[in-house]
Amino acid sequence: MALAKVTEEDPFTGLPEAAEFGAVEGDLHLCYDDVYSLPGLERIEWARRAEAAALGADPRITNSDGGSFNAATGRMALATRGALWAATGTSYAGLRAAPLAMDSNGQMQRDGWWSSARRLADLESPESIGKEAARRTLRRLGARRVPTQRVPIVFAPEVARSLVGSVFEAASGDSIWRGASFLAGRLGEQIAAPSLHLIDDNIMLLPTGAGGFGTSPFDGEGLPSRRTVVVEAGVLRNYLLNTYTARKLGLQSTHNASRSLAGTPGIGCGNLYLEPGTLTPDQIIGDIPAGLYVTSLMGFGVNTVTGDYSRGATGLWIENGQLTYAVEEVTVAGNLAEMLKNVTAIGKDLEFRGSVASPTLRIDGMTIAGA
Repeated sequence: MALAKVTEEDPFTGLPEAAEFGAVEGDLHLCYDDVYSLPGLERIEWARRAEAAALGADPRITNSDGGSFNAATGRMALATRGALWAATGTSYAGLRAAPLAMDSNGQMQRDGWWSSARRLADLESPESIGKEAARRTLRRLGARRVPTQRVPIVFAPEVARSLVGSVFEAASGDSIWRGASFLAGRLGEQIAAPSLHLIDDNIMLLPTGAGGFGTSPFDGEGLPSRRTVVVEAGVLRNYLLNTYTARKLGLQSTHNASRSLAGTPGIGCGNLYLEPGTLTPDQIIGDIPAGLYVTSLMGFGVNTVTGDYSRGATGLWIENGQLTYAVEEVTVAGNLAEMLKNVTAIGKDLEFRGSVASPTLRIDGMTIAGA
């Protein structure tokens, strides 16, 4: 109460207008009962099968962080006074393996792989998960540092999606109205390579026919979900906004409100992804005389105010268009504003393993800080 007495009124707060409320009609295929179809002992067996496939792939794999199987369903209802009552159910199933390998010098490496789906029938098999986890772990053996240099960087899809997440943070209405983003005031400007298209689709269906991991009939304020083009041919078309940030900026909500059970709505993405290109990963890598194929990133060295980007990385060295040896203990650095414009190749290998996805990306002009 004491804080309330010294807090000034904010004219931008409040519910959306009554006419804006609504929900997407029809079945978005978000909930499947089959995620609970496996009895408990069989779920454990699936996890054991994934781990066993990894352990049996190669004698250099000597241990494991385990295998895991997860299943969950949920239901969310949203009510606003006299305007909206809507509910939706969701389901999830996941399977993972994380082996450890040791080389002849006693040096250990770890990696992992996973599959996630709305329904059990769409999960990859435990054996395929274990074998892929083993392959990814073994390729990290014998890792070394490389000298500091500027070379093309190729981001594998599982790490390229973190770049997409950084662009989301920069394009979020909260960052924009506070002036805490290098994209503030740049609507309609060319901010990326002409080949780059960034979409936020809250009503998307996956190729399997199930709803996307970010699909929902309504957002956190009760506005109907929609598809928003964030970047089109490199041009910034939209920020991602809830009602409050839209009012602060004199714009319209993009129906990206997100909230938990308590507190006021924030901003979240739906199915946020870069549209795929036409090249295979092998074609992208094959065009590089020397560079780094990044398979893992560490740390949180992204400044959305300035765009400065610096993160620890591991991966594989590219020599004459071929992946050669493993690389570790290096940092890749650049600036997001320049990196987006220096995207020189986009793969066609877009795959959704979460709500944020990207194909393989090649970015020129970055620096590797190494030995």
